[in-house]
Amino acid sequence: MIIPELAALAPFALVVIAAVYFHTVTGFGLAMIIMGLASGAGIVSVATLASVVSIVTLMNSALALRGNLHHVPWAVTGVMVVAVLPASLLGVLLLDYLSSEAADVIQVLLGLVIVYGGVNFAWKPEPLKQLSGRGSFAYYAFLGGLIGGMFGIPGPPLIFQLYRQPLSLAQIRGGLIFLNAVIAGARTLFVAAQGQLYSQELVLSAICLPLVAVATLAGKRYPPPCSPQTMRRFAFALLILMGLGLIVPVLVHWL
Repeated sequence: MIIPELAALAPFALVVIAAVYFHTVTGFGLAMIIMGLASGAGIVSVATLASVVSIVTLMNSALALRGNLHHVPWAVTGVMVVAVLPASLLGVLLLDYLSSEAADVIQVLLGLVIVYGGVNFAWKPEPLKQLSGRGSFAYYAFLGGLIGGMFGIPGPPLIFQLYRQPLSLAQIRGGLIFLNAVIAGARTLFVAAQGQLYSQELVLSAICLPLVAVATLAGKRYPPPCSPQTMRRFAFALLILMGLGLIVPVLVHWL
């Protein structure tokens, strides 16, 4: 077992605190921030980091949803859970089946769709007049699971669907946090069943626990003073970045 030295853990701890706080107030972004910032530092392997992110997500979700489960829009969230889990498995299988060139093309097309949706709603962040039908929620959850299985980022379609609904920010956050917890839980169980959840991941997750608790409580008690419209615009701006995150690596590879 190799645990990073204290000097290396200090910047990692700051990244975890920032990511957990952001995730608590928006309902998404934890994996994006930790994987994006910590993986480049080379503190631990990407595989180890992905497992730690899943466990940290479960910790954050348990604390963030405590006392707030009544905010989760269960009718639509349940539909999304049913669709996202099998789609995630299908995405993994589909990636194995497709050639690398075909997978790259799909990745760019999906990135373009996400960027377009983000630009469209960031420009006019007003929510829809009425709640979408269950079929719409199932569709976006399925798409999110497919993207998650193929490219490791299930968030964008789920964020897009929920943030454009006529729901309160508390409901949107609750729904996204619960969905992220389900996805993280399924991944953790799958990795554990394969015997690939090692002591390094567990020790790092245990080190993160007090950081997660502090950052989650801070997010619950001291959210940023933003209006719902500003928060929606911010969410869709981040969707644009997520879409570009799908497109740019492929373009760089092609060039």
